[in-house]
Amino acid sequence: MAKIKVTQVKSSIKRMQSQKRTLEALGLRGIGKAVTHEATPNILGMIRKVEHLVKTTEV
Repeated sequence: MAKIKVTQVKSSIKRMQSQKRTLEALGLRGIGKAVTHEATPNILGMIRKVEHLVKTTEV
């Protein structure tokens, strides 16, 4: 499976609670923080939900 690097580029302040929880579930805890995940349908759906707050790159 492919790996995806997800980096938070915008703040979660004044966002819906579900978006905040999605960022937390992805392991992102602040602007500039990055995590690597497998490109599973679950992870891709979570990224799609907060795509305006994160930047993704393939590893």
